[in-house]
Amino acid sequence: MMNIRCVFVEKKKGFDVEAQSLLSDFKSNLRMDNLQEVRVINKYILGAVSEEYYKKALNTIFSELTVDRVYEETLPLEKGDIAFGVEYLPGQYDQRADSASQCFQLLTSGDRVEVKSSKVIILKGDLSENDIERVKNYYINSVDSKEVAIDDRTIDTQLSIPNDVQILEGFNERNLEALKEFHSEQGLAMSIDDLKMIQEYFKNEEKRDPSITEVKVIDTYWSDHCRHTTFSTKIEKVEIEENKYTTPIVKAYDAYIKSRNFVYGENTDRNETLMDIACILVKEMRKKGMLEDLDVSEEINACSINIDVETDKGIEKYLLMFKNETHNHPTEIEPFGGAATCLGGAIRDPLSGRTYVYQAMRVTGSADPTVPVEKTLKGKLPQRTITLGAAHGYSSYGNQIGLATGQVAEVYHQNYVAKRMEVGAVIAAAPKENVVREEPTLGDVVILLGGRTGRDGVGGATGSSKEHTTESINTCGAEVQKGNAPTERKLQRLFRIPEAAKMIKRCNDFGAGGVSVAIGELCRGLDIDLDKVPKKYEGLDGTELAVSESQERMAVVVEAKDVERFMKFAE
Repeated sequence: MMNIRCVFVEKKKGFDVEAQSLLSDFKSNLRMDNLQEVRVINKYILGAVSEEYYKKALNTIFSELTVDRVYEETLPLEKGDIAFGVEYLPGQYDQRADSASQCFQLLTSGDRVEVKSSKVIILKGDLSENDIERVKNYYINSVDSKEVAIDDRTIDTQLSIPNDVQILEGFNERNLEALKEFHSEQGLAMSIDDLKMIQEYFKNEEKRDPSITEVKVIDTYWSDHCRHTTFSTKIEKVEIEENKYTTPIVKAYDAYIKSRNFVYGENTDRNETLMDIACILVKEMRKKGMLEDLDVSEEINACSINIDVETDKGIEKYLLMFKNETHNHPTEIEPFGGAATCLGGAIRDPLSGRTYVYQAMRVTGSADPTVPVEKTLKGKLPQRTITLGAAHGYSSYGNQIGLATGQVAEVYHQNYVAKRMEVGAVIAAAPKENVVREEPTLGDVVILLGGRTGRDGVGGATGSSKEHTTESINTCGAEVQKGNAPTERKLQRLFRIPEAAKMIKRCNDFGAGGVSVAIGELCRGLDIDLDKVPKKYEGLDGTELAVSESQERMAVVVEAKDVERFMKFAE
């Protein structure tokens, strides 16, 4: 039986910045004048570890003698203390616990020690039951966390047996009402018409019922996030209303039509779309021979141009890449993780192009964060919670990966109350000779790099493509990943080794759709063995393995002869 240990760590007075910040926050935003004190304790539950290493870890991994108080096994409470515990939901990435576990590896030069972390919040003051509930509802974001007993000592290693992938027996014979019921049960982003098309395809072409994995993968590929259905919708009629902006809008639209006629010809039957409007100028410039520096390849990781850079070796050929990422939906429901993975997601695209990201920008839109919590829109987090949590998440990720963010701007407007805007943009570069782009061929090997697969990130693409309701905040938790900046930083370091980068024939990041998209887009046809996908924990079924996305994973194609050498660089 595993010997479970419990450690509670609290900052001493004067160093308890988080606790003092929460006290001020609760008093001002929840109007709790009777609240006298807030204490914050980090709780760690440890698996099997020897007495020698446990004693060493107490004041090296878990605490610092000068600033922390440590309580072993039990947390002493005083009369009148109101205490509750908070921990991440199963499947959410816990960076504090993961870091502690890695530190044990360094300490012991051996296997990882299982660590689980949580927080204990202690309130002191003349508080009613209603006051306590208000604090809990304000502090605990049910999308990624839950309340837990402060004396809980369980380590849920999630060593469960995965379910078999379900074959949707009778799917092809379902009537419209049954399809609508299935659509609702599964929370699909696709339309009912899309679902009917899938039914007809499997009935007439495959002549079998689909599996749930096939439906979920198609749902991911067809989501607005991946396929940009909104931007690709045909514009059949344009009317510009009369107001002070009419003249510039008419002028811009006329310029689009003129560019469009030049690029496609006046008699083209190509649809007018928002995507076409966005891209037409670049197409016109390219047709006129004005984009000689544009880097064109089958592998499109980010906007890429060729430049000359003056280095200590003289003038060198470099690739310069640009990328932006919007994380409006995840930041709306889980501010810290949403904004953190906005930056991580923007980084991963040029990183998959083997370039090093060195500059960032952040532009956000929020409703008034000073509005009282009581006036929060039903089904939404308070604007203050979103704004502060997002700022913390973005800066936390940027600081850990070491990325300079030059431009930071937040726009405050009432129209952002229903949906926040969270935009991150980055610039990256690498010596041109380090970026090899070749067509994968029979016998090449796909290697998965970086973080392991978990349930966080399942449905990220489809979640951001759905119409949301007041219940969304309670059902979309798994769609928001927890960023792991140290792991992405390791990928950056690996790709900056010229010998390692030059072995990569093609690379794709684990953005929306996870394995099915990241590996599926590497070449025109392949089989994927999901049993070989590295997991954070056991119990993931085939569907979860196929579609879980992540900020910190890459799929690279190398020749079979280079596998062992490349793996050594990765180690």
